[in-house]
Amino acid sequence: MKKVACAVFASVTAWAVFPVPAQAQETIRVGWTIPAEESKYWMMRRPTEFADLGKTYKIEWVQFQGTAPMVQAMAAGALDCSTQSVLSAAQGAIEANLQTYIVAQHVSEKPGSFSVYWAVKDDSPIKTVADIKGKSVGTNVFGSGILGPMAMLLKRNGLDMEKDIKLVETGFPGSEDAIRSGRVDVGVLNQPFAARAEAKGGLRKLFSLSDQQQNIVHIMEVCRKDFVDKKPDLAKLYIRDITSGMKKALANRAETLKVVSEVTKAPVEVLDTYLLKPNDFARDENARPNFEGVQAMLDIYAQTGMLSRKLDVSTMRHPTMVAPIQ
Repeated sequence: MKKVACAVFASVTAWAVFPVPAQAQETIRVGWTIPAEESKYWMMRRPTEFADLGKTYKIEWVQFQGTAPMVQAMAAGALDCSTQSVLSAAQGAIEANLQTYIVAQHVSEKPGSFSVYWAVKDDSPIKTVADIKGKSVGTNVFGSGILGPMAMLLKRNGLDMEKDIKLVETGFPGSEDAIRSGRVDVGVLNQPFAARAEAKGGLRKLFSLSDQQQNIVHIMEVCRKDFVDKKPDLAKLYIRDITSGMKKALANRAETLKVVSEVTKAPVEVLDTYLLKPNDFARDENARPNFEGVQAMLDIYAQTGMLSRKLDVSTMRHPTMVAPIQ
């Protein structure tokens, strides 16, 4: 959180900037990452589908490898808006005094949708959560937001995440191989890597986040409070396009597969196995944030010590600058 702005800029890659017409335009600097930001991918790759984008205002898109670096960039004043997990946004507020509004939501979990899960090899002797005591368990990164609900689930089964398991950082892309090679006894699977692993077979689901908590919010769109407060008209245009982008993504799956393929470089055939299907994360058609779900996650992070104090989600909610804006 204390890295200087130059270090932040050194860690990012400018992806695309929309051309500036003759008249002056205001610019929003937006951080993004992969995966699961279909509304933003539509804005990047199909800007002519949006009435004001590239005309009334423009976006400077900056790619990151995760949400934590975007917190640093926002705290340094290098970004106006970005994708955030609940945990990273909360840590930014507590550790860097980064004041933001949650303006939209990208993906979440709800009953019937995909839920992040931990798997073992089919022939593993591990059959229950209690069986992972003393075992190596994978996570995408240390301090990840998925570890809060997992810690609570382990506690329900008599285990302490810090004392009773060996946590191993594998990343999501490398998790399947870590399980199959024996680097970890239990590994975490997220889309699109879960679909790939399931197609190959040989792995068995042990537990998922939904076993502990329903309606988990994974990634949101947040904007700095000073940006929204100083430029409400510009912020409104952006939130309106995020709303529209989500509608377009869900209404035209065939085109969305192409858009996501262009951005992620993943083949359409691979994306088609899960994207916007029942085995994918849930998306609200209006990009509406689930503030109750966010509060539930903030409470879990405080209970598990991942946050040093409790936060009230109402401090991150603007009365009008929130999706859906039509």
